[in-house]
Amino acid sequence: MSLACAAAYSASVYRWVDENGVVHYSDQPHENAEKVQVQAPQTYKSAPAPRAAPTPPPVAQPNSYQCAVTQPAADDTFQSAFSVATTVQVVPIPKNGDQTFLLLDGARVPNYPAMGGSFTLSNIDRGQHTLQAVVLDGSGKMLCQSANVTFTVMQPSVLNPANPQRKH
Repeated sequence: MSLACAAAYSASVYRWVDENGVVHYSDQPHENAEKVQVQAPQTYKSAPAPRAAPTPPPVAQPNSYQCAVTQPAADDTFQSAFSVATTVQVVPIPKNGDQTFLLLDGARVPNYPAMGGSFTLSNIDRGQHTLQAVVLDGSGKMLCQSANVTFTVMQPSVLNPANPQRKH
């Protein structure tokens, strides 16, 4: 950039106005052109950015968990679905009697694996639902609670002849 600026600064610049009143600039002389004095370019040099100290990795405290519903994503919509795949991530993996629970619309999902992971919710009614993961210790004390994830299931009406759930 500074080389281009230096080249522009050292070159001659000519200015003229054509018969229509339009002002032109060029590095080539032109009839009725006047040489323009170009000022030195203004430059700026920023201060060096401060170096941030490296962040140490987080140290897990005993019974300290991070948990999240990673599937479905927030605001996902499932068309013509009667089941929904879910995934819960818990770090570190629960131990010493601690268990992961998945809540669908505030109620515990039966048979959900105590360590978290993937699970398929079956017979989901159409409409909007929320999922939340919690980790509880053996006495029922909450050790981790994820944010709610909202998703929508859209199914054909039970009156629709194309609905596979309709009894004929």
